[in-house]
Amino acid sequence: MKHIIILGDGMADLPVERLGGKTLLQYADKPMMDMLARKGRTGRLITVPEGFPPGSEVANTAILGYDLNKVYEGRGPLEAASIGYEMADDDMAIRCNIITLENGKIITHNGGNLETKDGDVLIRYLNEHLAKPVNEQLGIERVKFITGIQYRHLLVIKGGSKYIECAPPHDHPNEPWRQLLVKAEENAPVEEGRMTAQETADLINELILRSQQLLAEHPFNKARAARGERQANSIWPWSGGYRPSMETLMEQFPQIKSGTVISAVDLIRGIGHYAGLNIVEVEGATGLADTNYEGKAEAAIKALREGDFVFVHVEASDEAGHDGDLELKLKTIEYLDQRLIRPIYEAVLTWDEPVCIAILPDHLTPVEKRIHVGEPVPFIIWHRDIEPDNVQRYDEVACVNGSYGMLRLREFMEELMKY
Repeated sequence: MKHIIILGDGMADLPVERLGGKTLLQYADKPMMDMLARKGRTGRLITVPEGFPPGSEVANTAILGYDLNKVYEGRGPLEAASIGYEMADDDMAIRCNIITLENGKIITHNGGNLETKDGDVLIRYLNEHLAKPVNEQLGIERVKFITGIQYRHLLVIKGGSKYIECAPPHDHPNEPWRQLLVKAEENAPVEEGRMTAQETADLINELILRSQQLLAEHPFNKARAARGERQANSIWPWSGGYRPSMETLMEQFPQIKSGTVISAVDLIRGIGHYAGLNIVEVEGATGLADTNYEGKAEAAIKALREGDFVFVHVEASDEAGHDGDLELKLKTIEYLDQRLIRPIYEAVLTWDEPVCIAILPDHLTPVEKRIHVGEPVPFIIWHRDIEPDNVQRYDEVACVNGSYGMLRLREFMEELMKY
């Protein structure tokens, strides 16, 4: 049997008063998900281990069956892998957003929905003015910025310490930014050949302050200001780590012979890289509500024909949740249902070899909180011979009564691989 996981990032939510106390999954028109819930089995899944932040890097890694206590190194190293940057043993790679600050507060984590081509211009500009050599004669860089996608970029610090406390900008909308600057962890270890945690924190904070001066003067932001648009006026590094050591998914689960990951997000592609999955890029995949759902569905069907495991990730609901856009988040759920799940289901239904479909989010991104919430998420597992349970709809409330009950972390993949 082949397997496909369809993940709507941040799709789950909390009850919303404007929707009569329903969650968005309860309110949305999603006939495919509801049909698969009726024909399949459902349950809830704890995706965030105790002591870890409820981020996509944690939840998606856990969903794929990895022990975060053994493999977690933050977002930076995963995104480095996706970008194609091979980390050296003494590198510390850290995710680097370009964000919007106004009146001393973080307004948006995405620089006013920055596009990749503009992000690249700004990252190159910062590299020219902020990169610091360790040794002038050898030309070894202490600091370098690497372009990613849209507002999501990478900062690499040679010899940096990962023992720092950073504030993910999407978790702090409309909060004063100065109180969120980087701090050294208490009792941080001193590592041979690396900066101390305090030195690393001081360096990153200096880069943040200098980036604000530089970006304010860039023609891109001056043009935005003249048009009354949000400026991409500060970097914000967070979630750093060293090069991770992970078994491939095939080593963890011998049932999988070959697999593919499909996502517009560097983080997810980086997880796929270390998990030994093929990475498929889809033209027009943006990570937003305007992403190419049909292209992703087509790529997933093709990958499933050629291999036996596919992880297809859609970021759009998470971004709408962070923006607090209720109507848009509802649309992203309905788009996922009709433009991605429907064509995949209709295709595999005709195949001789059975296919197991799983549908779930990685975490909650409630539109009224605009941050990640690490509560259990609802999930569906369906294949054509499965014995259904009594759940009739797919949402956070209905799946409480699912026959899987409450699963934790690796148990989800273990259940999936039983089929």
